[in-house]
Amino acid sequence: MDQVLVFRRTVLIVSILFAAVEGPVGAQTASLQSIHTPRGVDAAYILIKPEKPIASVMLFAGGHGGLGLRSASSMSWGAGNFLVRSREAFAARGFLVAVIDAPSDQKGGMNGVFRISKRHAEDIDAIARHLKAEAAAPVWLVGTSMGTFSAVNGAIRSKAVDGLVLTSTVTRSKPHWKIAGTHPDGVASMTLSRVTVPTLVLSHRKDDCEASPAADAPKLMARLTSARKKTAVLLDGGSPPQSAPCEAKSHHGFLGIEAQAVSAIADFVKQSGK
Repeated sequence: MDQVLVFRRTVLIVSILFAAVEGPVGAQTASLQSIHTPRGVDAAYILIKPEKPIASVMLFAGGHGGLGLRSASSMSWGAGNFLVRSREAFAARGFLVAVIDAPSDQKGGMNGVFRISKRHAEDIDAIARHLKAEAAAPVWLVGTSMGTFSAVNGAIRSKAVDGLVLTSTVTRSKPHWKIAGTHPDGVASMTLSRVTVPTLVLSHRKDDCEASPAADAPKLMARLTSARKKTAVLLDGGSPPQSAPCEAKSHHGFLGIEAQAVSAIADFVKQSGK
């Protein structure tokens, strides 16, 4: 089933909603976890586990994705990333949350080549299976910007994945990227026809990042030919950008409408489980 939804809200209302979503988070306990994956590397992530999670979400930051986690609240990079800064809002919605760091063999972070590799998919599969041991709940992969490469890769290759969410999806590779030759359309150049799980494509109407224009959402939807359910959601509004267009503190990172974005994701996950 294809759907295209458009949401508009004022910044004031969104700010109130975001405060409401964040309110109960103090009851959740975050911890730094790490597993040794079958290919012999360590995969660290922040874990936030509510009492009865409705689903688990694995959050993949954009950029190089190397958070450099030092504790459940301390990292060397990426604290301002949309998904990273929204992790407690996901937990408040009843999700078991895993904020994924780059694996131990990718100290400098993950480039596009690694993000679409079988090695990366093996790590994602290992964490997904570990989360299913933590809680008897479906596992969803949620990526933003460059993190959408990771999320799609996991959804294609792992049998432990139950759903996929793509936010500010990269659909136009920059010329200097190593994957530009093989993946000129970014994530849209991946074998999206192999994605069978329910998939949400979430975009900001005014995303000015040249790599992730909202206008390319139909291209993604058209290539998701095997997804059991697929929906495109287009958000609008938010706060004035505080960073470059492709950075997290802009429309690309849903600045000022984080609660709206998390709500759209949560609603889709819940509806897909019915």
